[in-house]
Amino acid sequence: MLQAHAIAGMSQALKVYDVDTLSPTELKAVLARPRIDFSSILGTVAPIVEEVRKGGDDAVKHFTENFDRVSLTSVCDRIEDLPEPSLPPEVTDAFDTAYANIKTFHEAQMTSPIEVETMPGVRCRRVSRPIGAVGLYVPGGTAVLPSSALMLSVPAKIAGCATIVLATPPRADGSITPEVLYCAKKAGVTHILKAGGAQAVAAMAWGTASCPKVDKIMGPGNQYVTAAKMLLQNSEAMIAIDMPAGPSEVLVIADAGANVAHVAADLLSQAEHGPDSQVVLVALPGVDLNALQRELEQQCETLPRSETTLKALTHSYVVKVSSLEEACKFSNMYAPEHLIVNVENAEELLPQLDNAGSIFMGRWTPESVGDYASGTNHVLPTYGYARMYSGVSLDTFQKKMTVQSLTFEGLQNLGPAVAKMAEIEGLDAHRRAVTLRLGID
Repeated sequence: MLQAHAIAGMSQALKVYDVDTLSPTELKAVLARPRIDFSSILGTVAPIVEEVRKGGDDAVKHFTENFDRVSLTSVCDRIEDLPEPSLPPEVTDAFDTAYANIKTFHEAQMTSPIEVETMPGVRCRRVSRPIGAVGLYVPGGTAVLPSSALMLSVPAKIAGCATIVLATPPRADGSITPEVLYCAKKAGVTHILKAGGAQAVAAMAWGTASCPKVDKIMGPGNQYVTAAKMLLQNSEAMIAIDMPAGPSEVLVIADAGANVAHVAADLLSQAEHGPDSQVVLVALPGVDLNALQRELEQQCETLPRSETTLKALTHSYVVKVSSLEEACKFSNMYAPEHLIVNVENAEELLPQLDNAGSIFMGRWTPESVGDYASGTNHVLPTYGYARMYSGVSLDTFQKKMTVQSLTFEGLQNLGPAVAKMAEIEGLDAHRRAVTLRLGID
């Protein structure tokens, strides 16, 4: 059985593992995320998705009243029909700063078409085109997340998507949170869908009388939102999704020079997202774990979401390592959504770090800056999917097309090889499409 010791004398103590003492089986158990039972969740979500497919706006109204206790007069509105929200200048200034940085970073991702002559007379290109209609899911359950509205809508607009539907749960009076509306208007959203959960995802996937059908759905959400996205991408709705996702998470690599108050704050900033979040500290020699635990308890006591945070800490832990190499190896195996590298000369570790949604380098780079306003995107792969998925970027809202064009000389150079390969595969029409042009059939 996997053994861990707790930090001495602490009531809500993180489990502590020494990576050097773990067997391969024990290491695998430590790396495992809190399990999500998607089979039962899909059983709940599938009927909702089907009802929305059949009932459209009426079904969305029904589920919104049933789950959110909100009666909607309209389901999806054109954004120009919604009044400008009234917000204090200091609030709009903060969002304007974030908008500018996110816009700058994502505009820098614009690429020129790739063009190469693979042999004389054979020209190959790759060009980008925007996805025509996209759906953006902005959560609004346990926390209001206007930052997600910016993270999703800014690159969608830069990419050139013509229809941008933003779905977010309504407030008790059926209206949209003013901060979310402000960000949506500023960033170029075209429609606001006043719904959350699986019913919102289904409405965007199938389309309703008021909500345009989209081609791809992006954005974070709870397990029901994730299940709906995964279900619908394999349905007749014909949609794509950004990535599978689980609860929020952070892994912090800290050395003896790291300020334990900063480390604790970084861990708690993710733990407060939800009771199923997970935070992990990879501690190098010299990190005072008892001091860290005291900081966790003291800081947690003052958090408005302390109860949620404490639940997340029950399945979070510390891993002790003896070297930076071991720290990077463990981080790559865990593949965190957020990775904070709070060590001396942090940049030197970047070549060794392969699996993470977003990396925060050095003493002065809290994960919070990426969540809000540094410019990078905060919609990231979780649950270990950083091994094979990237976070949301400009590419998320585009598709790539390849183009080839041959001159007669190019076909003369390339054609015989193509004809021979087609002959070997027994596809004679393919062969003739070349040889007839060359007059050698």
